[in-house]
Amino acid sequence: MARKWNSKEEKQKFAELRRLYVVENKTIGEVGRILGIAEQTVFQRMRRLGIPSTPERKATFLARKRSDIIIPRYYTSNLAEFFGIMLGDGKLSHYQVVVTLGTKELLYVEYVVNLIGELFGVRPKIGIRKNGFRDIYLGSIELTGWLQKEGLVFNKVLSQVDAPKWIFKKKEYLKRFLRGFFDTDGSVYKLRFGIQISFTNKAAPLLQSVRRALIMSGYHPSQISQYRTYLTRRSDVERFFHEIQPANVKHRERFRKFFI
Repeated sequence: MARKWNSKEEKQKFAELRRLYVVENKTIGEVGRILGIAEQTVFQRMRRLGIPSTPERKATFLARKRSDIIIPRYYTSNLAEFFGIMLGDGKLSHYQVVVTLGTKELLYVEYVVNLIGELFGVRPKIGIRKNGFRDIYLGSIELTGWLQKEGLVFNKVLSQVDAPKWIFKKKEYLKRFLRGFFDTDGSVYKLRFGIQISFTNKAAPLLQSVRRALIMSGYHPSQISQYRTYLTRRSDVERFFHEIQPANVKHRERFRKFFI
């Protein structure tokens, strides 16, 4: 439970939120990125401090109902990779698609920006948090509504989300889905006698689907343990990096370092 603010803190929080949301006319999402907190936390603080939510006053409100967004008509390899990314480090709200990446993933940020731009016809924006993390975000209620219909959810763990069924219809979809998921929710590290790849997620159906995708692709993943499944065979690890070709440079650099 959050600590109760004293009167001085409450005045400071009120002034801070009022300046950002009312005076500077920023959206709840923009306020959250500036303060380094979740949109839901911003909304809760506003409600706690008696600051009404007025999205119709925001400059970006009409932009959310936009005509420049391309909604895909067909499933593609790029879309499969995007779903892998979203099910890893992505977040869906009513109005925005957001992918959050760390300070060691700056080259990958540009890769994701370009992928989203190719898919939906609009280049997303990049927000920088106080801790240096990057939020790649694109606002469109049409897009978020379509992604919900395709299986994405607001809370992946609470909803116990799963990978979409169409991912399993083509080998190339599986490959690109695994790339997107590994780039965001995967890791590679050195063991005493080899190298290991791990895939981590707290949504059990999703992790089961990742394991199934690996098996269908000819790999030998471990059983799921502590929200993880692993590739430990050296041949599997080497083949994964040569075949799946992760786009996140930090993974490729670690693989080269450990494989020598």
